[in-house]
Amino acid sequence: METLIIQISDLHFEHKQWERELLFLEDELQSFNNRLEELVERWTHHSVLAQLEHYQNQFIRQHEIIDSLLHDINVHETDMFEHDKKGELAMNFNLAKKHFLLRERMETQRMIYHDLKREFFKFLSKHM
Repeated sequence: METLIIQISDLHFEHKQWERELLFLEDELQSFNNRLEELVERWTHHSVLAQLEHYQNQFIRQHEIIDSLLHDINVHETDMFEHDKKGELAMNFNLAKKHFLLRERMETQRMIYHDLKREFFKFLSKHM
């Protein structure tokens, strides 16, 4: 059986990609919130306002998830740095497992965010 060696530098690269992606999503959420503010001024119908509130809540939740992911990435990065300081170039099993769990969370976040964004754009096309 072949042993797979996971290099810390490879995971560090992936962390940086994730951080950039999450920061982009935060910026995008801010622009979505700005759009919500425009719609609140434009619409007074109860059903539209309820939908606006729904999206506002979803954007708040997305921001919380992004913050949580950024935090967990930074914690993992710190753990990897400590191993690197000790001269360990390859990951141990526990650190690799944590990384793979973070990767799954990122993939799930991408799907959820994409669906929310698609729904929001459909909503905007009806009410802008």
